[in-house]
Amino acid sequence: MTVAIQDSGFDSIGARHAGSTTALRSPPRAICAGLELKFAVRDCSLGKVLVAASDKGVCFIALGDEAEPLLTNLRSRFPKARFVRGDAGFETLVAKVVSFVEAPARSFELPLDIHGTAFQRRVWAALREIPAGSTVSYARIARRIGEPKSVRAVAGAIAANKIAVAIPCHRVLHSDGSLSGFRWGVERKRALLEKEAGVKTRIA
Repeated sequence: MTVAIQDSGFDSIGARHAGSTTALRSPPRAICAGLELKFAVRDCSLGKVLVAASDKGVCFIALGDEAEPLLTNLRSRFPKARFVRGDAGFETLVAKVVSFVEAPARSFELPLDIHGTAFQRRVWAALREIPAGSTVSYARIARRIGEPKSVRAVAGAIAANKIAVAIPCHRVLHSDGSLSGFRWGVERKRALLEKEAGVKTRIA
């Protein structure tokens, strides 16, 4: 079964992130229209996890209670690309993602294909620099990217994250250390932080 999906995009760039080969890119719509994404939904301790990947790497990880809402979200995020169920070879990648969701304190070694605006990519890169077991505030992320007055925009970029856990937006809290919102549910955010609790947690 093939379904049309795609992500909105701008000019593409390439970059490497420490510990993994990561394609940081946001291609024009004309290119995205031909993008083929393999996907699969599997069970994990946090419910269901949906994984989608292009030939460049993982571009979507989402958590939820049921498969269909996750697939609907995937289609809305990538409305013009081709959507294909993963084959047997894809299962190895999916198994690695599920394993990482169960133990998020480990390094994520799979390649990522990250789509977003230039500002979003800067925010998401900063998120990937937060060590497991640590937390930061939205204001701290804004300062890290050199935009101290853009806290609201930073929060918006974090909310737009398409790759749960591997881009660890669950490590961002309110300035007072309380849990903030999480696209995939505050209780899942709490659970992810508890999974990382073997490393001392701090707010900066």
